[in-house]
Amino acid sequence: MEQKRDSFSGKLGFVFAAAGSAVGLGNLWRFPYLAAKYGGGIFILVYLILAITLGFTLMITEIAIGRKTGLSTVGAFKKLDKRFGFIGYLGCIVPFIITPYYCVIGGWVIKYLAVFVTGQVKAATSDNYFSDFIARPAEPLIWFIIFAALTAIVVMIGVQKGIEKASTILMPILVVLILGVSVYCITSPGAMEGVKYYLLPDFSAFSATTVLAAMGQLFYSMSLAMGIMITYGSYMKKEDDLRGSVRQIEIFDTAIAFLAGLMIVPSVFAFSGGSEEALNKGPSLMFVTLPKVFESMTFGGFIGATFFILVLFAALTSSISLLETNVSIICDKFGMDRKKSTLIATIYVLVVGGLVSLGFGPLSFIKILGLGLLDFFDFISNSVLMPIVALLTCISIGFFVKPQVIYDEVEYGGRKFKEKKFYTIMLKWVSPICLILILLFAVSEAMGWIKV
Repeated sequence: MEQKRDSFSGKLGFVFAAAGSAVGLGNLWRFPYLAAKYGGGIFILVYLILAITLGFTLMITEIAIGRKTGLSTVGAFKKLDKRFGFIGYLGCIVPFIITPYYCVIGGWVIKYLAVFVTGQVKAATSDNYFSDFIARPAEPLIWFIIFAALTAIVVMIGVQKGIEKASTILMPILVVLILGVSVYCITSPGAMEGVKYYLLPDFSAFSATTVLAAMGQLFYSMSLAMGIMITYGSYMKKEDDLRGSVRQIEIFDTAIAFLAGLMIVPSVFAFSGGSEEALNKGPSLMFVTLPKVFESMTFGGFIGATFFILVLFAALTSSISLLETNVSIICDKFGMDRKKSTLIATIYVLVVGGLVSLGFGPLSFIKILGLGLLDFFDFISNSVLMPIVALLTCISIGFFVKPQVIYDEVEYGGRKFKEKKFYTIMLKWVSPICLILILLFAVSEAMGWIKV
């Protein structure tokens, strides 16, 4: 029996939900540490250029495909052209890979929120606190299960009552919190050197790795090439302005990422002197360096708790969109209702995410291509599958299905597609070339064929 498809109540609900998907750990956790590591201002410049070119092209394509077909990624490509149904299957693999390990990191966020709320800030400043925590078998699993359960509850409730309502409440709160913490951080003594590092491009720090890092961040941050925007597009009403919505999502997403960096990078300068070691902390920057930063602040416990509430909000809106994509795929493929599909998807997340969590402790001996379980899943999804899905999407729509399908969807109701010529060139030529180069570079670097 065909299930009645949910929809968003209107454009505002869609924008908040899609922005909620895009704004997550990619913005508040990943973007700042990449900006710190890859030269600050030059990374920001490269990312902004990619966002308004490649990011715009891919997002408008994916949302248009979703709205045109009214299906999630597997069914959408098949409905457009049976020859390209395999792209949908490739695309659906990505959220199934990301969701479990994303929920593991979400569990870490809840743990650190609990640390600040219960006044254990001093203990969290120890260099080994984070590594000791994730190496334990039981505690990280408990926090992971709590985060996954919160995600599943919202998704089970549905699109309007669950996803849209949660996003319209959480996203404005997130903006207020991040603005407040950003102002506090940049006005701290010594922070202005960090502001300069973050805002002023140093072209001598530019390299191919800078572009690779910014490209990977673009996919991760904007929820591209993983079926999410196609799924959300399938819930979008025909009368809503597609092009305007994409611009608003892009602005919202980029602004949050920019402000997150403005919180964290100047803080590293203010409280760690901006040393190379501090800037290169990588993925652990938020969990290792920030507790020390907050502990040094007046009212640091309160500021730290506020920050991790903010991160939790952002992580939940993104994990909701990831799980919703999994659920939508199961609904469309097997004709199950939302509750059964959510239950199946959640059980899968708990099993695979549990293994990923244990990969830092009892299962740490498992290495694939020399990588631990979380790092391997992150590499396969972000550096391999996402560029491949994006590349195939551009080629299939640009040369076979034809861009007119996208034009018609964007121009529905007499609206104008002002960037039509620019979009066509990006879709057919510039984006595929960039994606091929990025994919080759990422794989070559990972396999050790080139050194950077």
